[in-house]
Amino acid sequence: MVAAPLSAQELPHLTAKAEASRAMAAYEGTVEAVRQAVLAAQVPGAVLELTVKAGDRVRAGQTLVRIDARAAEQGAAASQAQVAAARAALDVAAAELARKRQLYDKHYIAKAALEQAEAAQRAAQAQVNALQAQAGVARTQTAFHVVTAPFDGVVSAVSVERGSMAMPGSPLLSLYDPAALRVTAAVPSAVVSGGVAGVQVELERVKGPITPTRVQLLPTVDPASLTQLLRAELPAGLTGVAPGLFARLWLPGPAAAEGAPQRVFVPRSALVQRAEMTGLYVLGEQGQPLLRQVRLGRVQGEQVEVLAGLSAGEKVVTEPQAAVRRAPAGR
Repeated sequence: MVAAPLSAQELPHLTAKAEASRAMAAYEGTVEAVRQAVLAAQVPGAVLELTVKAGDRVRAGQTLVRIDARAAEQGAAASQAQVAAARAALDVAAAELARKRQLYDKHYIAKAALEQAEAAQRAAQAQVNALQAQAGVARTQTAFHVVTAPFDGVVSAVSVERGSMAMPGSPLLSLYDPAALRVTAAVPSAVVSGGVAGVQVELERVKGPITPTRVQLLPTVDPASLTQLLRAELPAGLTGVAPGLFARLWLPGPAAAEGAPQRVFVPRSALVQRAEMTGLYVLGEQGQPLLRQVRLGRVQGEQVEVLAGLSAGEKVVTEPQAAVRRAPAGR
């Protein structure tokens, strides 16, 4: 499209120009979550509390599932009691060692008796250390009975119900981060050998093409299909987009050769949608805007291809609302 000079009386418009454009190839893909997690039980026990359901938004650190921890808590209490008893024995051994040293300094006992008291004190200290480690393990086991969210996200599936039995390794629920989504598609390695610049994403729930924030081509090639996985990360804030949705990745092909078919593109903002009719306002010979039905092709960025209803050289109004006010009656 070539911009035309505007006068005070003219509507804003562009002159349609036919040009050779690079062909675009589409490859089917799927929306995936960059960050997703399947939370599983680490300890056995009955599910006492389930605070979320599928579709709920959660915050990092929020309690999601609580498993019966009474046996683990009793074990932790027993371990703590053993630590207290060992510390009492250590105090006795330390006091006995202090007395033996005083007696040894006054030459009332032999050195062997002092060494025996020192060994008893070291054994008591080692017993305290061992029981403290066991108590720490017991406390850690108790913490495993509370499952929390590892990051802010959305619960995608819940695999348990309140009262069901959780076993180590069994999944409890799944969640993903809706702020970090991507589209993954298998693309022939020959197509991406020259690079992946100009990739566009098409989603059925989002109007128009999407420019990814980052494109990653995995280095491995599938020997059966000779394809590579291409990942296009989506911008945050897209409404209605979730993992599992169908998507397309559009990749530009080689540059158009001389003699290739010419195509006409117009800005998407110039389109007029009335019921099932898609049209454009075209300036007539007297400069009046006339609504004309067109058939559209592929969208390329902010431009859309016109397959029928518009010829190169015609003037297309770029502000449909202004054309409505100037259009003849009945148009």
